[in-house]
Amino acid sequence: MKLPITDPELINRISAGREAVLAQTKLLHQEFGQVKSQWKADGTRVTAVDIEISEKIFAELENKFPHDQFFSEELVHAGPPIAVTSHYCWILDPIDGTNNYALGIPHCAISLSLLSDGEPVYGFVYDLGRRSLMHGGPGFGVYDGDHETKLKSQSLNRQSVIGFHSPYEDRFASHAAVLVNNFKIRALGTSTIHLAYVGIGLFDGVVDHNVKVWDIAAAVPLVLANGGVVEYISKSPFPLQEFDLAMDRIFYVAGSQVSVTELRGRLGV
Repeated sequence: MKLPITDPELINRISAGREAVLAQTKLLHQEFGQVKSQWKADGTRVTAVDIEISEKIFAELENKFPHDQFFSEELVHAGPPIAVTSHYCWILDPIDGTNNYALGIPHCAISLSLLSDGEPVYGFVYDLGRRSLMHGGPGFGVYDGDHETKLKSQSLNRQSVIGFHSPYEDRFASHAAVLVNNFKIRALGTSTIHLAYVGIGLFDGVVDHNVKVWDIAAAVPLVLANGGVVEYISKSPFPLQEFDLAMDRIFYVAGSQVSVTELRGRLGV
């Protein structure tokens, strides 16, 4: 999708999104490893910090852009899917990696994505462990803090680093064996960071069977902006037409085109 990157409406939202995320980093660090948590019905953990960050980021953005739509894993009541009807909408995961956050493991992130007509066009991923805001989108470049980044584009080898979580179903166990036997694997407990690290050139690729749209929406534009690809084995969530907390799991492979082609070939998907 070709974007009007000089459009003041888009530029204003990118600036506001960056400010809104950075404004919550103090709270994120302050409660790290200390906040109490609860378990939701779907088996995922939530903390009071998740809720507070969601409320504060969306309050700031909604005040500036009242006609946009705002979707968060933690603020939407369970119920029927919500149709995406606005030109611009935002998807937030206030803490991706809440398990790590509550336990004091520093692999976690604030993840905010800006979508235009249902497509993610700019992403913000604040990496708590590295104290760095990864951000960017097609036409704007990709930055790790203030440093512009590049995607890893070489062919895969045994030293290549692939992000991969433990498969959630037995039918994917063979994928784990293939990846472990051929590459160096990282399972950090945060899908957003896995994909964002591909976008900024720290990882060579990522394979994931078990994510929802809020887990990846902010990192997808980082990969695309640096010339990478995100190929969905399951149905693509974009352009997003509705926000559904009960959506099906997403199965995707990402990296440079050469990396994704090799990964899909080895996995047979």
